[in-house]
Amino acid sequence: MQIEIWSDVICPWCYIGKRRFEAALAAFPHKEKVTVVWRSFELDPHAPKQYPESLEAMLSRKYHVSPQEAAAMNTRVSSLAREIGLEYRLSEARPGNTFDAHRLLHFAASRQLGEQATERLMHAYFCESLPVGDADALALLAPELGLDTDEVRAILASDAFAAEVRADEKRATELGITGVPFFVFDGKAGISGAQAVETFADALAQYVPN
Repeated sequence: MQIEIWSDVICPWCYIGKRRFEAALAAFPHKEKVTVVWRSFELDPHAPKQYPESLEAMLSRKYHVSPQEAAAMNTRVSSLAREIGLEYRLSEARPGNTFDAHRLLHFAASRQLGEQATERLMHAYFCESLPVGDADALALLAPELGLDTDEVRAILASDAFAAEVRADEKRATELGITGVPFFVFDGKAGISGAQAVETFADALAQYVPN
């Protein structure tokens, strides 16, 4: 069974959904027959490389809420993340455009390192204040992913893997995906959002291996 997961590396619910899905998959008796493919989705394709403001201020402006309400949103999602072992540092987050990050993920996937790269970039953004739109900062993660730093720099300086990102986004549109995370099971059934572990477990249980 192939499970495709559309996500963005700066979506806090995507990282939470990733962990909950992983917990369900770990307990699935046929997990060795499941292939997970990560797909690109940009929450804001028009975002600048680096926002000149804090995440809290950006959310306040984007959702037309007060700074206090934006802070409360971050507190709530951080609390849920902590329940599954993730220590978000959203007050120090450095949001920005994620197109280059998605291109890096596709390059890593071409080397069979997509899962490791997705985990590393999400952790770096949410827990280590990675400036996600900074190509140099992304390139510095290369050795941890088993990739060559100079090669990553060259790829990010070009338009390599841009078509792959756009193809993922085009397919998301065709499938009617408007928010992430979104999980597609064998190109058919879809699950939207960072659902409970039990929800993912129930979906996996529908799979009968050959």
